[in-house]
Amino acid sequence: MPTARATSNIAAFSRLHDAVNTGDAEAVAKTIDEVIAPDVLFHAPVPNGATGVRALKQVWTVLLRAFPDLRIAVEDVIAEGDKVVFRNRVTGTHLGEYMNLPPTGRSVGYDEIFILRFAEGRVTEIRGVVDLLAQMRQLGVVPDGSAS
Repeated sequence: MPTARATSNIAAFSRLHDAVNTGDAEAVAKTIDEVIAPDVLFHAPVPNGATGVRALKQVWTVLLRAFPDLRIAVEDVIAEGDKVVFRNRVTGTHLGEYMNLPPTGRSVGYDEIFILRFAEGRVTEIRGVVDLLAQMRQLGVVPDGSAS
C-alpha cells in the first residue's frame, strides 16, 4: 500500500499525463506550471538548450505539433519515498514537422520510463529514457533492421 505522500506524488504527475492526452498545448503548459517546480532538473535532450520548466514546455509543444493525436498509456507506476517511476507506452501519428522531418503520416508506438523526484508536492527532477530508436525506425529515418 503506497504512503499518502506516494499517492499524492502519483496523482500530481498523472495530472500531466491527463493534460497531454487532451492534445491541448495550453492545458499541458498550465499543468506543467502547477505540478513541476520552475527550476526542475530535466535530464533529457531538449531543444535549444533550454532548462527548467521552459525546456519541458518546449518538449511538449514540439511533440504535440508533430503528433497531434499523441497518447500516453501508463503501464506501470512504482512509488517510494520522494520518487515515482512511470513506464509508459506512447502512440501517435506523425502529422507535423518533427526533428527536421516533414510529416510522414506514419503511426508510432514506443516505450519510455521516467523517474521523478518530488519535493513539497512538485516535481523537482526528471530522468527519462525514451526509445527514440523505435520511434525513428517507425518514421522511416532509421532502417528497421529486419531481414526482408
